[in-house]
Amino acid sequence: MLPTLIEILDTSVANVALPHIQGSLSASQDEVTWVLTSYLVSNAVVIPMSGWLARMIGRKKYLMGSIIAFTVSSILCGSSTSLTEIIVFRVIQGIGGGGLQPMSQAILLETFPPEERGLAMGIFGMGAVLGPVLGPLLGGYLTDNYSWRWIFYINLPVGLIAMALISAFVFDPAYQERRVRGEKVDYVGIALLSLGLGSLQIVLDKGQRDDWFSSHFILTLTIVAVVCLTSLIFWELSRERPILDLRIFKDRSFATGNAVMFFTFFAFFGSIVLLPLYLQTLMGYTAFLAGLVLGPGGALTLVTLPLTGKLTERIDARLLLAVGLIITAYSCHYMSGFNGEIDFRTAVMGRLLQGIGMPLIFVAVTYVTMAYVPKERMNNASAIFNLLRNLGGSSGIAFVSTMLEWRSQFHQFRLVDHLTQFSPRLDVPLEQMKSYLDLQMGAFAGHTQLARQAIYLELQRQAALLSFNDVFFLEAVILIALVGIVWIIRKPPVGGKAKSPTH
Repeated sequence: MLPTLIEILDTSVANVALPHIQGSLSASQDEVTWVLTSYLVSNAVVIPMSGWLARMIGRKKYLMGSIIAFTVSSILCGSSTSLTEIIVFRVIQGIGGGGLQPMSQAILLETFPPEERGLAMGIFGMGAVLGPVLGPLLGGYLTDNYSWRWIFYINLPVGLIAMALISAFVFDPAYQERRVRGEKVDYVGIALLSLGLGSLQIVLDKGQRDDWFSSHFILTLTIVAVVCLTSLIFWELSRERPILDLRIFKDRSFATGNAVMFFTFFAFFGSIVLLPLYLQTLMGYTAFLAGLVLGPGGALTLVTLPLTGKLTERIDARLLLAVGLIITAYSCHYMSGFNGEIDFRTAVMGRLLQGIGMPLIFVAVTYVTMAYVPKERMNNASAIFNLLRNLGGSSGIAFVSTMLEWRSQFHQFRLVDHLTQFSPRLDVPLEQMKSYLDLQMGAFAGHTQLARQAIYLELQRQAALLSFNDVFFLEAVILIALVGIVWIIRKPPVGGKAKSPTH
């Protein structure tokens, strides 16, 4: 759990420190975002290669090497004196972090028999959930009270503890695939994978900021991503020892489970981004208050995860997954009814509903997807699973950002029709606003223009509110549509009915 925790923690911990890093290293706003993008790109490239790397050098050696690279590069990030330095060290950190989560998950799934994997994943999930919850809070506290450099230094003690525990308790199993003597390295596969996923991650991270395909940079990277990833599929299927073994998608449960997981995280991560953005930009919440809204849901998730894991030993995990999707869909539908007057309790309730639904999804989707994967193929399967989950989250965030912009423009265009100078609906609020300004600032010429500006600002706010409602509702539709797909997955082992995994 520890390697996964520090890897997920570092994905989000730097977000709140960006303004401080920008000022300290004299970078522009656009330049400093590469501190985040560089990590995400190198991380995305290494995740699918982690199964192959574990086979080439041994899983325990690879996992310990990844932790060393991650921890050392974290110290170097904290001691950086220029933007170039921190970006280079963040790339190395992403390379080290790429193998932590899939290898940790593979080890866990192999260690427990199929009927106990749900409980194991429930406990493991506590670390995975704790990262996004602690990241912004810890990053904000350390940055405000000490320095942004400490958000990287804190990885050192956790990395040392993880190294000691893995050295003592983790061993390569006898059935694990090893490198065949004289085996050639698939350099073409590595090149296609690196270029394709690296370009795709940059497109997802920077596309909205650069106005998507109106930017030649984004358009070029999109073409590179499509060509490389399409070529990668055909190339890897023709290799006897590929970097990424895509033949595992012949397993119906694995293929369907990955599809459900991708679109679930697509919708869920989008809604996770939406709620604090809604509260801070439209409701006037501070970052601390927004964190208080998210906190109870995160705490409920931590409590519910092991309970959900235990339920998989008694109940068909597909049913748990379907219930989790329905609850999470309802939470998005609930938040699609928010308006500019909601109170703190109403905002917390939306997050609490997610705190009930997501543990059911996280544990169950992992369990049903991996239920029939043979142990010797678990490294490769876990790498693919984590890759698609991360891409689902990145795609969801890019989708939400774009839809908010489009729907806000749509609603603003519609609302402006009712506020022309010839509209009788404008007369009363305009006079009310002029009277308010006269009272606050004293009567003098020019308040008519100020009143019009104030009304237009409120129109923009209402258009933004409506766009949030639209996107929340769309997320709910995506989640509820997945419920029917769940039943394509084969029934996983329940209780003592486990069978040896086959394919």
